[in-house]
Amino acid sequence: MATVTVHEAKTHLSALLERASSGERIIIARAGKPVAVLGPIAPASAERKPGLLKGRVRVARSFDSALPRAALDAFNKGSIEPE
Repeated sequence: MATVTVHEAKTHLSALLERASSGERIIIARAGKPVAVLGPIAPASAERKPGLLKGRVRVARSFDSALPRAALDAFNKGSIEPE
């Protein structure tokens, strides 16, 4: 990772942006101390495809049943204690 001063960053911003867009990360320092990193933006994630797991995921019949009393009490207390 290269380090440049604020002055160098201002003077050569276009070139630094080109390097960053190629995947390089560049540290910008003021008075010898790093203050910022110039780097590439992560690529967007792949587009979601609805139904990709159709037929592979099953939801139990009891999915939306009431929770057991002990679990409800633990949530209402704000913490879960060992039995």
